[in-house]
Amino acid sequence: MTTNRLNTRLGSRRRGSDPGRRWARVVIAVLATVGAIDTGAITLKKWGLLGGLTCAKEGLFGCNGCEQVLSSGWGTVLGQPLSLFGFLAYASVLLLAVVPLVIKGEAKARLTDASWWGLVLISTGMAVFSSVLIGVMLFAIKSCCPFCILSAVLSLSLLVLSLVGGEWEDRGQLLFRGILLALVVGLMSLGWAASVNKPAVLATKGVPMAVVRQSTPETLALAEHLNAGGAVMYSAWWCPHCHEQKELFGKQATAKLKIVECAPDGQNSQRELCEQKKIEGFPSWEIKGSLSSGVKSLKELAKLSGYSGPVSP
Repeated sequence: MTTNRLNTRLGSRRRGSDPGRRWARVVIAVLATVGAIDTGAITLKKWGLLGGLTCAKEGLFGCNGCEQVLSSGWGTVLGQPLSLFGFLAYASVLLLAVVPLVIKGEAKARLTDASWWGLVLISTGMAVFSSVLIGVMLFAIKSCCPFCILSAVLSLSLLVLSLVGGEWEDRGQLLFRGILLALVVGLMSLGWAASVNKPAVLATKGVPMAVVRQSTPETLALAEHLNAGGAVMYSAWWCPHCHEQKELFGKQATAKLKIVECAPDGQNSQRELCEQKKIEGFPSWEIKGSLSSGVKSLKELAKLSGYSGPVSP
């Protein structure tokens, strides 16, 4: 009888706390969805599946479209965008938050308790790793990425909600596991950040990466035609897509192009001219008085400029 009374009191207490826990789960699910959209969009853009291959100009506080951060050596892990792993983490949090809300039966109570532990542990790891990334962004890359900052704020918010929303009978065990996980993730994150080689784009601030590819007679002829016709490429030294555009031409042909540096801290910057032209993204081409942004294939540039000679594939 004593056991039954105890179970009844525990059941009553849990039922009474369900509204609060449900509210916390709903908020966690909403924030996780925002995080998944954030990191998913970055991943698709990095893969070239969302929008054109263009870099946004700098916004408030020197923030650009995250290209400088995401194109750095710290922007990829195992050959994949770092944002992909962030998306998987947010997706896991979303599942842990939502599934206990929709299932029924005896397994609900067990899954509910286990899911709170999962939410706390995952969000702890995300918050610690995000903190390390913010440090890398500010002190190593010395740039600003709004999406990265948003992800860090979301991770910390998820951790706070997970701690508040769960019923923790043994707070000592919660504290022990949380601190242990934070230390492990923190040490691994710092080790990873320190082991990544700094990319060439950070070696000399304000100077574009060197073009490596050798030009062909076809790309040289196209570059000369573009220059003779007054075509201008508006660029930013930190923009990886500008570098991609130059690599299509090759080293020698790129030297024949008229390239205007738009970044305020770039070498030989012509920021005022770029503002007069209302350049919104890099690279941008001005051909025959018309502006067009994004990386262009050599065939596209030949068509826009009226070039009829052979073009390299």
